[in-house]
Amino acid sequence: MKIIKLSCISLLSACLFAPVLSQAGSYDDAVKDANSSIDKAKAVNYEWRDSRKMLKKADGLNKAGKSDEAIKLVEKAKKQGELAVAQAELQSGVNGPH
Repeated sequence: MKIIKLSCISLLSACLFAPVLSQAGSYDDAVKDANSSIDKAKAVNYEWRDSRKMLKKADGLNKAGKSDEAIKLVEKAKKQGELAVAQAELQSGVNGPH
């Protein structure tokens, strides 16, 4: 009887914590992607001012249990990195005022 109760408790615990654990992995993956995107922008000297600040804020939100808001902010930071690289490419052929 104890084994059945213990098995039920284990199964219930696994079901309850599975979404939390899977979201933690997706958050970490999203942060890695965003950092990669921002690093590419930095490599072409076009890193935007607030991109890394967004990641710090997202980390605080994630630690506070606001993972949905945190992931949205991480995605925004990633997009800034991508846009910065695109901006660098567009402006690479532009000369300053003559």
